[in-house]
Amino acid sequence: MVSLFPFTMAFQPIVDTNRETVYAYEALVRGPLGESASSILSQVNDENRYAFDQACRVKAITLAARLGLAETGARLSINFLPNAIYSPAACLRLTLSTARQVGFPADRLMFEVTEQEKVVDVQHLSNIISEYKRQGFKIAIDDFGAGFSGLGFLSEYTPDIIKLDMELTRGLEQRTSAQQIVRHIVGLASSLGSKVIAEGIETLEEYRAVRACGISLMQGYLFARPGLETLPTVAFPERLVDDMIPYSAPDLMYTKFSSL
Repeated sequence: MVSLFPFTMAFQPIVDTNRETVYAYEALVRGPLGESASSILSQVNDENRYAFDQACRVKAITLAARLGLAETGARLSINFLPNAIYSPAACLRLTLSTARQVGFPADRLMFEVTEQEKVVDVQHLSNIISEYKRQGFKIAIDDFGAGFSGLGFLSEYTPDIIKLDMELTRGLEQRTSAQQIVRHIVGLASSLGSKVIAEGIETLEEYRAVRACGISLMQGYLFARPGLETLPTVAFPERLVDDMIPYSAPDLMYTKFSSL
């Protein structure tokens, strides 16, 4: 039996700015007292990776059920490491049994492929995505535009959701070339039947620029910081835009920490 270190989850909303609703809450790993994700992830190794992956799913689903996340109408987004999964179907058994035990609807689950490790077997990843889609789960590709999560990835897989890397959205209002790239990604995603989420939105100016590129799903400090074992209150900036009230996030040093 692998002995794991203590950890918990924080939840950060992904918002639908058109409807002013929460589309999903992403589960982000934290230490028991709110310690950073990096302090937890640094303890993951070859021996405990699978157990950690499974424990993260259990923790995220259990906490989400306790907090009444499903009753909000939002999804629960769980990150996973492809290299931690030896058999897609087998590794879902605990996930599904946990959801049943705590009364969390499995059709509200979404899985994000995260790049904490390089994917060493693309066929294995393809099998994972196919099995998860067969089970009815939404699949999101995190940090699109960075590392393996690029056009080559899309040529092999068709995710339900593409999450733009924050390097594309950072200061977008001042970067004409980046705006053109984002618009083309939005068009490509639409042709594939995928949604786009803009990550790392921290300022009203970034929000406006992302909206102008045709993106309504967003995540970042402008809307809410991750809440440790809680669902944080969301601020929708559309009212601020209407009232022309200047706004900037209280802390512009946004760092994306995945749950794995």
